[in-house]
Amino acid sequence: MKARKKKAAQRAAKRTTEMKEKIATNAEHKKAEVVDSTEKTTTAKNTTKKEVKLPEVKAEPEKEEKMSEIKEEPTEETEKKKVEVKPEPVKEEEKPEVKEEPIKTEKAENTKVQEQEFERRMARHYDELKWLYCELYENRMDMFEDLCKNLKNIYADRKADLKKQDRVREQDPEWYKKNDILGMMMYVDAFAGNLKGVKEKLDYVQESNVNYLHLMPLLESPEGKSDGGYAVSDFRKVQPELGTMEDLESLADECRKKGISLCMDFVMNHTSEEHEWAKRARAGEREYMDRYYFYDNYDVPSQFEQTVPQVFPTTAPGNFTWLDDMKKFVMTTFYPYQWDLNYWNPVVMNEMVYNMLNLTNKGIDVIRIDAVPYIWKQLGTNCRNLPQVHNIVRMMRMICEIVCPGVLLLGEVVMEPEKVVPYFGSVEKPECHMLYNVTTMATTWNTVATRDARLLRQQMDIINRLPKDYVFLNYLRCHDDIGWGLDYGWLGQFGINEVSHKKYLSDFFTGKYENSFARGELYNADPASGDARQCGTTASLCGIEKAAYEKDEEATKRAIRYDLTLHAYMLTQSGIPVIYSGDEIGQENDYTYHEDPKKWEDSRYLHRGDFQWDKAELRHTKGTIPGEMFEGLSKLEIIRKSHPVFESTADCRTVDTWDDSILGLIKEKNGEKLVALFNFSEYDKVAWINEEDGMYEDLISGRQMEARGVQIPAFGCYWLLKK
Repeated sequence: MKARKKKAAQRAAKRTTEMKEKIATNAEHKKAEVVDSTEKTTTAKNTTKKEVKLPEVKAEPEKEEKMSEIKEEPTEETEKKKVEVKPEPVKEEEKPEVKEEPIKTEKAENTKVQEQEFERRMARHYDELKWLYCELYENRMDMFEDLCKNLKNIYADRKADLKKQDRVREQDPEWYKKNDILGMMMYVDAFAGNLKGVKEKLDYVQESNVNYLHLMPLLESPEGKSDGGYAVSDFRKVQPELGTMEDLESLADECRKKGISLCMDFVMNHTSEEHEWAKRARAGEREYMDRYYFYDNYDVPSQFEQTVPQVFPTTAPGNFTWLDDMKKFVMTTFYPYQWDLNYWNPVVMNEMVYNMLNLTNKGIDVIRIDAVPYIWKQLGTNCRNLPQVHNIVRMMRMICEIVCPGVLLLGEVVMEPEKVVPYFGSVEKPECHMLYNVTTMATTWNTVATRDARLLRQQMDIINRLPKDYVFLNYLRCHDDIGWGLDYGWLGQFGINEVSHKKYLSDFFTGKYENSFARGELYNADPASGDARQCGTTASLCGIEKAAYEKDEEATKRAIRYDLTLHAYMLTQSGIPVIYSGDEIGQENDYTYHEDPKKWEDSRYLHRGDFQWDKAELRHTKGTIPGEMFEGLSKLEIIRKSHPVFESTADCRTVDTWDDSILGLIKEKNGEKLVALFNFSEYDKVAWINEEDGMYEDLISGRQMEARGVQIPAFGCYWLLKK
């Protein structure tokens, strides 16, 4: 008993500051008990926190002592129970610790690696990004720091498989310059009804040899005031009838599994007047008014109008709209319901960057920056292609390389070559990864109408002199019209007048010219200047529609041959070829838009008709327009991705053919030499080239020939490969 009391007292002494003295003898132990008894009496009077614990500590051994006094001597049975009970709690406590430890360590290491990855990318660009941002926004470090913080958060939210793809593409930065990339652009509703429908039709997309899919604008926009989806009312929502953001992400995931890169438009120059920012600005909230350009009277707008060209002089004249409810003017470069964003405000810059990155985190691989030359406004200028625009695009490029380096930027710059090329940036400070080859597209259709390939050759010579790092997106038709931004300075040396020439082009492609095979319509015609833009599908502009309507079999064959020749020329150009959905089956104009009050004022809907799945069913049937087009185009596409000479980095030059109707190109890469010849005339012609290096094989027909005095059928072409 004495030994137990001594042990209890020692335990109490260790747990309190009052009993710190070491108990060495029995006398000291008794003294301690007296002191303890005195302290208990004091506790009853003062009840301090420290002293309350002491009786609790001593109660356990006392209870244990009393319990042990009444216990019987341990039997064999009770000892057995003790042995059985003790190990179980130990196992249950130790088991989770063994399992959880490596998981926690792995997560910690994973997080650390990813943080290091982000910091490495940020460190690479931080100084330049900070310098450009602070120069543009007058040292607003608070906004810059906010941007950097959010970039890190957005990166952290990026899915693991997207980060994995980023790393793969970082290791192969020229992945998009290879000759196996083939694009297709489409409207979701026209092709398959909605995003789920597109997902279900991806096998057809793959069958068309496509691995780059551009979905036309699909974010939320007001009915009747959508501008084809380019008047965005919510950057975080999909147009309800097309689906949801979850549907978009699901489609992106499926595309990634199938090796298809997904492209989307990002409208950054303006928002819809129905956007939340615009609504709050309209309600008078200063913070949101500062995100647009508002003026109390016409003084400043009138100064802008003196130097800023009009985009739609007939359908939407002027660059400002009067808001009667606000008693203010708002800048509207495009349509009155599209309010220009004020990029002088760093809040606008940051928020639009976050909107863009939200799309990339959904799995979008290519961001098409819409109307990028227009985004910076400055009084006394034309508000086009200003230096600040390039600074913003450069920052966007760096931001993508920090957060999502597997994502590409495609700039929509619909202007002449000297204004387009600067958007590539420099080798040291790149901006856009790709740009539309708009001028070559327009010049190609000029060649179709004139049968004269000299301007086209001149354009090719300009393109061929550019650095091979510059990647153009080549196309024949798209969702938009054809604008005649030709090099009239160069054409002037041949006595060609701009006004009369544009009139001829309009008459030819609308079928008014006597010998025209084309069928199209004008868009945004300006009676004062005679200027107009052109609408129509490739098949209709090539003569397929007219020949089929007239049931002229020979003319139909010739028109199909011409359609394939134009596509062969597009596939020969350096860069990424993109087909407009429906062109692969020779789809013709859709005139039903004239009966739709929501569309009849916009003739671009002529070539935006629903995809004709009934015709697509005939894509493998010989003798039909869909069959001849699909099989013919598929053959060209397979040839292209089978030869390195079609890569973007191949050497390319034009060659004299001694006939203005024939364009000749020579491409060389990895020991391969290709002589490509294209006849833009309705007559059989001879290309008077003289390559004295032996026999060639036409990759299209399989014929063997020399590349000397080559006879080409009307509207035909050859891809001659040196054997």
